[in-house]
Amino acid sequence: MSALKPVEFVQTMIDVGEAKIKTSTRDLILRGTMAGIILSLAVVVAITAITQTGIGIVGALVFPVGFCILSLMGYDLVTGVFGLAPLAKFDNRPGVTWARVLRCWGLVGLGNLIGSLIVAALIAQSLTMNFSMEPNAVGQKFMAIATARTVGFENLGADGWITCFVRGILCNLMVCLGVIGNMTARTVAGKIAAMWLPIFIFFALVFEHAVVNMFLFPLGMMLGADFGITTWLSYNLVPTILGNIVGGLLFTCVPLYLTHAKTAPALGAK
Repeated sequence: MSALKPVEFVQTMIDVGEAKIKTSTRDLILRGTMAGIILSLAVVVAITAITQTGIGIVGALVFPVGFCILSLMGYDLVTGVFGLAPLAKFDNRPGVTWARVLRCWGLVGLGNLIGSLIVAALIAQSLTMNFSMEPNAVGQKFMAIATARTVGFENLGADGWITCFVRGILCNLMVCLGVIGNMTARTVAGKIAAMWLPIFIFFALVFEHAVVNMFLFPLGMMLGADFGITTWLSYNLVPTILGNIVGGLLFTCVPLYLTHAKTAPALGAK
C-alpha cells in the first residue's frame, strides 16, 4: 500500500512533534530559516503569475510548489509546529514540557522570520534595480496587497482584527492538513499530491499565514507601501499567529489525535 491509514500517520504526527521539540537550537533555527526562504520565493512565483495573467487562481495553483519543496527537505514552518509539537505533550512523551513546546515554536518562528526578511531584502532590490527605479508591476502588486491587508484591517478597527484572526484559523486548518499530507503517503508523488490540495485551498481563499506574512509585509514596506511596523504587527501578524495556533492545533491536529490515537471505546464494547 502506498498510503498510510489514519491510525498510522497520526502516530507519525506525534513522533514528529516529539522529535521537533527535542531538536537542537541550531537546527530549529536553520530549518526554520530555510523554510522561510523557500516559502517566500514561492510567494514571489505566485504573485508574479497573478500579475502576468490577471487570474488569482493561477497563483494558488503554483504556490504549493514551495511548500512541497521545503517539506520534502525536512525544513520547518512555525505553522506546522503549532499543531504537531503539543501532541507530544498530550501523549505524555518523556522529557516533553510546555516550556519546550514554546521553545520549539519560538525558535522555528525566529528562523522563519530570518529567512523571510533575507528574501524580502533581495526581492526588493531585484524589483527596483537596486532601488534605482520605481517598483515594477510585480512590486506594485506586492505593495497593493500589503496595504490592503494591514491598513485595510486597521481602518475597520476591531472588526478588521477579528477578520484577520478568523482568516488565520481557516488558513492553518488547511496548512496543517498539508503538513500531515507529507506523512500520509510512501511515494514522493503521493506526498506532493496530498500536500498540494490543502495548500492550494488556503492560498486561493486568501487566508492569513504567519510565515507568508513575515515576507509579504516587510517587502511591501521596503518597496514604499504606506504603513509601518506597528500597523503590520497589530492588525496582521499578531492576529494571524493567534489564529494559526487555533486553526492548526484545535481544528486539525487535536481532532485527528483524539479520534485516531485516543479512540473512544466502540459501541457495545465490554
